[in-house]
Amino acid sequence: MTPEAVREWDARTYRRVSVPHEEWAEAVLERLPLRGDETVLDAGCGTGRVTRMLIERLPQGRVIGVDGSQAMVAEVRKILRGRDEAFTADLTQLELDAAVDAVISSAVFHWIKDHDALFARIRAALVPGGRFVAQCGGAGNIDELRETTRRLVAREPYAEHLQGSEEPWNYAAPEETEARLRAAGFEQVRCRLQPWDVLPPEPFEFLRTICLGPFLDPLPEELRRPFVEDVLAAEATPLRLRYVRLNIDARAA
Repeated sequence: MTPEAVREWDARTYRRVSVPHEEWAEAVLERLPLRGDETVLDAGCGTGRVTRMLIERLPQGRVIGVDGSQAMVAEVRKILRGRDEAFTADLTQLELDAAVDAVISSAVFHWIKDHDALFARIRAALVPGGRFVAQCGGAGNIDELRETTRRLVAREPYAEHLQGSEEPWNYAAPEETEARLRAAGFEQVRCRLQPWDVLPPEPFEFLRTICLGPFLDPLPEELRRPFVEDVLAAEATPLRLRYVRLNIDARAA
């Protein structure tokens, strides 16, 4: 099994501009009832938005945060209690010392190409009957922005550096996701799409930090800002991103 490629993030800017992610996180948490004494895995914890909310809901419980970015994990560790934990790992290779009662994830899985491996490791992390609640980008997510990006990638001066590059996202449909979850050992599976338009408060930094990072990394420094500016120039003003969220609810068999 080949590990997913992991890129580092600008964690501080991400925390500042990812306002929509907090709304998504709150919506996911509403679907996960907790007594307050469970152990819950935050799969792809980022800078800790979901982690912080889980800590508030688990006064006698424990939170385990996992992310592929060392910068993100460093931010999360600042908010943990003594019994909580955060570490860096590839979610398609995840190994825990003991199974958890629930797994939650927000705005992460569309960055992972191999959903079969991902769901197999999530199932292995759960006790029988454990809840799995998640949300990520789904089929149709940011289609207009993706088309703009495709056109720019094929243009000079960017094509020289981005030729042959693939989109970094995996925006899956509900039906294929349900089939993968059942194959991985889940039951009571339900997946659905939810449109969710976003007007970023800081359009340039939002695109640079959240959406376009994988395209900017291969570019020389002097072309990174122009690439983001060209994307913005091709989009309507104010920038409206038409997100489509894939909601996942399942229970470990």
